[in-house]
Amino acid sequence: MELEQLLKLINTVSDSKLTEFKYETEDVCIKMGKESSVKVVAADTQAAAPAVVQAVAPGEVQEAENASEEPKEQGGKLVTSPLVGTFYAAPSEDADPYVQVGDTVKKGQVLAIVEAMKLMNEIESEYDGTIEEILVENGQGVEYGQPLFRIR
Repeated sequence: MELEQLLKLINTVSDSKLTEFKYETEDVCIKMGKESSVKVVAADTQAAAPAVVQAVAPGEVQEAENASEEPKEQGGKLVTSPLVGTFYAAPSEDADPYVQVGDTVKKGQVLAIVEAMKLMNEIESEYDGTIEEILVENGQGVEYGQPLFRIR
């Protein structure tokens, strides 16, 4: 790849909504990334898997920031998603959910599953307390650091 082509590629990726780009051939491997303005809540990275990159429009970034701020204002301790994937409240479609609003939980208790790359990752409670709110719907896609549960 010539310098001119490389510069054009860098400018194209910079001007796009992409946060990461990778181009690979037998001779060349180029990986570019840029920081996003999305705030991330600290989470347990024990079961971390490679994340799926998703382009986000500027308006959606603001909505995501507002959505993540709302649960913090209401108090309680948040359990956040340690990875990008699909949230499941129960171990199978016909099973009861792991927890419901009002249930008492202990630290280390399984609250839900996040499926990422065909792997089922158990989400465990980081706190003792009572489930005050479940912040996502069953089958909903979740992002890294997204609040899933509020515990008091």
